[in-house]
Amino acid sequence: MALSNSQYDQLMRTYEQRQLDVVHQMQERYARVSKAIPEFKEIDDAISSCSIKQARLLLNGNASALADLKEEIHQLSAKKKELLVSHGYPAHYLEPHYLCPDCKDTGYIGTNKCHCFKKAIVDLLYTQSNLQEILQSENFSTFSLDYYSCNHIDPVTGRSSLDSIKTALQTCHEFVDTFSTDFRNILLYGDTGVGKTFLSNCIAKELIDASYSVIYFSSKHFFDILAENAFNKKDFDSSDEDNLDTNYIYNCDLLIIDDLGTEMTNAFTASSLFACLNERILRRKSTIISTNLALDDIKNIYSERIFSRISSSYTMLRLTGDDIRIQKKLLNLGGTKDVTS
Repeated sequence: MALSNSQYDQLMRTYEQRQLDVVHQMQERYARVSKAIPEFKEIDDAISSCSIKQARLLLNGNASALADLKEEIHQLSAKKKELLVSHGYPAHYLEPHYLCPDCKDTGYIGTNKCHCFKKAIVDLLYTQSNLQEILQSENFSTFSLDYYSCNHIDPVTGRSSLDSIKTALQTCHEFVDTFSTDFRNILLYGDTGVGKTFLSNCIAKELIDASYSVIYFSSKHFFDILAENAFNKKDFDSSDEDNLDTNYIYNCDLLIIDDLGTEMTNAFTASSLFACLNERILRRKSTIISTNLALDDIKNIYSERIFSRISSSYTMLRLTGDDIRIQKKLLNLGGTKDVTS
């Protein structure tokens, strides 16, 4: 996954600032030492004079000039460290202090991204995903089947709540495992409070940790952005990367639209939703939609055309059961330890 230009530039500006900070800190430390140890600057001046003298000798063909230069500078540098230590400073006080000594705060080791740069990418993606905090508690490692019953039978499918969630969980794992090779979309629909958002968060964490760009919107926020874009008369297909939300709607690796149907629906929301879903399908960019609406409701509210796109291009996972939030409250009232679902 390649970062967008604006994302890459944002990270590189951070590294450039780090390098400037290192230079500034070294200048401050040098000024402090020069004031406290007057003879320190004299040694530095001697090193500079020595370097100029030996460079001239080297240009004139003196084969031993370079070796002599190194030896003399080595002795003077050792004396500088002795002065620092004798005045209570660390021996390496005037050397650059990098946040990442491996890449010297450049972000790269040779032509390869440094480990710190890779971490910075993930951190940026978390920040821009709108999911930074929730994914700490909602992920595959904290998902539990304890709230799904084999006795709760869905009248539509004839399957139990437990069977349905097991199928959905397996599908979500496969979605993550094959994300780099297979283009897939998911519709999570069914009863209220049965883990649809939780499952989309599980997927989001795995993909962000793998450095894919993921962005989450509640349905209301999603349509608010589209409306603002339309009312400002901007081209929705713009490559303007200053507006990360609008840019991400088309170009992020995974778009999550949560609680579809909770927004105020009208002709604008229907046409905008179709444009977005259709364009992302054409670009082979994955989308996850969660909703409490039944399939017929999606068709009636948003149009046959949108339902056709979803039914032909999405894996549709129906989840049923008792509201997990209510179950947790009842368990807590009864003094039972809470298990995240």
